[in-house]
Amino acid sequence: MKFTVSREVLLHPLQIIIGVVDRRQTLPILGNALVTVNKEQLSLLGTDLEVELIGRLTLEQPSTAGQITVPARKFYDICRSLPEDTMIQCTLEDQRLIVKAGRSRFTLQTLPALDFPNIEESPSENRFKIAQRDLRYLLEQTHFAVAQQDVRYYLNGLLFEIKDQQIRTVATDGHRMALCSMKIPSAAGSYQVIVPRKGVTELLRLLQDSEEEVEVIFAQHHVRVIAKDFTLTSKLIDGKYPDYNKVLPKPSEKIIQLDRDIFKQALNRVIILSNEKFRGVTLIWQENTLVLQSHNAEHEEAEEKLEVKYLQSETQLGFNASYLLDVLNCTSPGEVEITIAQGDNSVLLQPKLNERATTLFVVMPVLL
Repeated sequence: MKFTVSREVLLHPLQIIIGVVDRRQTLPILGNALVTVNKEQLSLLGTDLEVELIGRLTLEQPSTAGQITVPARKFYDICRSLPEDTMIQCTLEDQRLIVKAGRSRFTLQTLPALDFPNIEESPSENRFKIAQRDLRYLLEQTHFAVAQQDVRYYLNGLLFEIKDQQIRTVATDGHRMALCSMKIPSAAGSYQVIVPRKGVTELLRLLQDSEEEVEVIFAQHHVRVIAKDFTLTSKLIDGKYPDYNKVLPKPSEKIIQLDRDIFKQALNRVIILSNEKFRGVTLIWQENTLVLQSHNAEHEEAEEKLEVKYLQSETQLGFNASYLLDVLNCTSPGEVEITIAQGDNSVLLQPKLNERATTLFVVMPVLL
C-alpha cells in the first residue's frame, strides 16, 4: 500500500473519524483506524463498536491499493503537527506504516485489517434523502433534551418518527421535552427508531448548513447516514419510546407572547442570584406582567418584570432556569409563545414564526 496526499486533504477524513476512536482502548485495535486505498480513493474508518465513522478523499497522485490499521490519534497528531501545504507520503513496509513529509519521517506500528471490527449489517428496509441543513435543524432543535444515563434506557436516545411523509424528532429526560417536525416527501412508510446520544452528537458534528443531500437508511439494528465525504453508522436502542403525545399540554387560555432575546436576557440576570447547584427561578404571571424572581441560601434576591399581554388569573410556577435557557438558545430570534397547561402542570413554548418546521418545547415546573 502506498499513497501521497497533501496535509490538508488528509486531515479532513481524520477529523471526521477521530471522535469515535476509543481513548480507553478496551481492545487495542479500537485505538486504530482502518486505512483502505482502492484505485483513486482513500478511506479511513474508526469505531467504538457503537458508532462507526468513515471519512473519504480522492487521491490525485498514483497510488498502490492495500488495507491496514494504524494508531488513529498518533496518525492524526502527526498530520496536524506538520506545516501547512506539506505533501505526505505513506508506505506500508514490513507491516509498518512509513510516513514521510519533507525532512520528517515517522514509523507507525500496524495491526491486521482482518482483525478490525465492523458493525454487523442488517437488512435496510427504510431510506430517504434529506438536505444536510434540514437534518441538522431537526437534531439541533431536540438533542439537548436527550436523557443522560437514565435507567429508562430508551430515553438515552433521540426518537425518529417517520409518518405521512413527515419526519419528527423527539427527546425527553422526564423534566422537559423537545419536538421538531418537518415535511420530507421522500420519507415513506410509518415507523419509529431510537438513535443513541453518541450517534446524534457525532452526526451533528459532521452535518453542514448546506443544501447538499445525505441518504438516511434505517435498518433493523442500525442507522446509516451517507454523505459525499463521510458515512456514519450507529447502532439503535432496542426499546419502545413512550407516547410523547400524552405529555403535550391541553389547550389553555393562559398564553403570553414575548421577545425571545428579552426573556433570555432577563433569565440570565435573574439566575445570578439563584442557587448555584439548582438554578431555580419563579415565574409569576400577573395582569400584563411577567415577573421573574430568584433567591439563594445567602438570602439574596433578584427580580425582573416584563410587559406582556395577559388578562387571565394570576399563576406562579417554579422552573429550573437552565431548562428554559436550553430552549431559548436553540430558537431563532423573534417572538416566543408560552402556554400554561391546564392544571398548571407544565408550560409549552413555541416559536411564533417558524416556516421551516413545527417546533414545540415542554418544560415541567419544580417546587422551589
